[in-house]
Amino acid sequence: MIEERTTQPTRELNKSEKRFVGYHVIFAVAALSIGIQYGPMQALEHAGLDLYPKLSFLASSYYQGLTLHGVLNALIWTTFFITGFSTLVVIKGLGRALKYPWLNRIGFWMMVVGLLTTAVPILAGKATVLYTFYPPMEASAFFYIGLVLVVVGSWIEGYGMYFTFYAWRKENPGTRSPFLVFAILVNMVMWQIATLGIASEILAIILPSVFGWTSGTDPQLSRTLFWYTGHPLVYFWVLPAYASWYGMLPKQVGGKMFSDSLARLSFWLFLILSVPLGFHHQFADPGVPAAWKFIHALLTFSVAFPSMMTLFTVVASLEYGARKRGGKGLFGWVRALPWSDPSVLWQLLAGILFVFGGIGGIINASYNVNLALHNTAWIPGHFHLTVASAATMTFVAISFWLVPYLTGKPLWKPKLAVIAGWTYFGGMLLFSNAMHVVGLLGAPRRTPLGLAPYIPEEWAGHLWRVGVGGTIMWIGLMLFIVIVFMTAVQRKRLPAGESIEVPIAESLQDPQDTPAWLDRWKPWLIASVVIILLSYGPQLYEQITQVQLTSPGITP
Repeated sequence: MIEERTTQPTRELNKSEKRFVGYHVIFAVAALSIGIQYGPMQALEHAGLDLYPKLSFLASSYYQGLTLHGVLNALIWTTFFITGFSTLVVIKGLGRALKYPWLNRIGFWMMVVGLLTTAVPILAGKATVLYTFYPPMEASAFFYIGLVLVVVGSWIEGYGMYFTFYAWRKENPGTRSPFLVFAILVNMVMWQIATLGIASEILAIILPSVFGWTSGTDPQLSRTLFWYTGHPLVYFWVLPAYASWYGMLPKQVGGKMFSDSLARLSFWLFLILSVPLGFHHQFADPGVPAAWKFIHALLTFSVAFPSMMTLFTVVASLEYGARKRGGKGLFGWVRALPWSDPSVLWQLLAGILFVFGGIGGIINASYNVNLALHNTAWIPGHFHLTVASAATMTFVAISFWLVPYLTGKPLWKPKLAVIAGWTYFGGMLLFSNAMHVVGLLGAPRRTPLGLAPYIPEEWAGHLWRVGVGGTIMWIGLMLFIVIVFMTAVQRKRLPAGESIEVPIAESLQDPQDTPAWLDRWKPWLIASVVIILLSYGPQLYEQITQVQLTSPGITP
């Protein structure tokens, strides 16, 4: 193996840049801290303990709480954290300032305005439509306008990153782009392609109906446009976690990235395969022909390949680092990993949980099995193993070095952060397993089961596990919030001359040895567009030409 020549940029973020990244983290953690308050309320409701009447100042109903939980945790916490983390990676990875920092600031503050615009109608009970907001359910216009502003703001921040990368490329012709920057930009490009669906749904179908310009909506076309975005949204959450697993975690365990080439190939495959698979969410929809469901099922299975490549490459990187730390034997190296480092621990536990989430994803893509599991509690059980495990746990892990890096203060109570990780992990195992099992037994999703007049006896014990597991998860995340808050406000600072390092891993191979075709954008972008047109074009054309905007809006 050729050891990498150390070519990592050494430029540190200045105070203004750190402050800008910090604003993203503040809004992200604030959204999470509010959104998770509804988690145990929903989980305990399943166990028969309805807290909403007693805590009505938080939400007046189960569905209002579910909407707040989904929007704040799945959309706001993730989008703000990802854009902030991406900004840091681009500046640090390229070793240069943003090309047009004012552009990124415009995008950020547009996201903030969008957040507030969306939050007001939800809190007022005018947008209790869940984060999927399926028509003909109808919310306040401000709910949809706010979501559009959040998405467009994230686009604008992405444009700022593209301009910065383009300027770096002109200054460094022929040089392979730093992997972490490459990974972040692939995720941003995928996000901007994917969100065209939800933007079209809101602007062309939902808002005209809300304003009374049309007689109503077309639920079939709306669902198709939503799921054009809805499943790639999962990869928008997960790919930054993958970037950390590939390009940062090896450094944190004392090793190097196993393969720069495999890492890049996996991200290109995610780009071209993440979007054209939305119909597997619509297996039960009668308006989508079976042939198109079959095509999207195959594409859904195919996206498992880059995930398996990720599993292999990341584990190989971890083993390399652990053996450098003295790990011996077939599996003895696992014990040599720095489990006492809270950032490492949360990422390792996130990866373990995500293995089960990936297995569940393959099951969901299977047509016959999906028909039995569709709209059961199995689905949120699976969902929490992706966004609430792989993504959220990794973002927490990143925060454990990011907040000290931004503030110049040491992490407050690292041992408590380790305890929080095991707490959340245990709660998630209990919660997600119970949701999967009770889903197999037929329990519906999106339903306040605790208020149902009749619950089969075989559900009861599992629903209690849902309540207990959800509460334990809440404790783990509340500890995280306390830790990052105390880190930021404490007076204690790092000793003079000591600083927090952004963990950027070197590769076992020189990145310049990575094939040039893995660092070229044009062919992959063309392939992505072509596959989307082939997999979605004919169906979208048929549904658009036969559109019937006649379903009147219903306010839940």
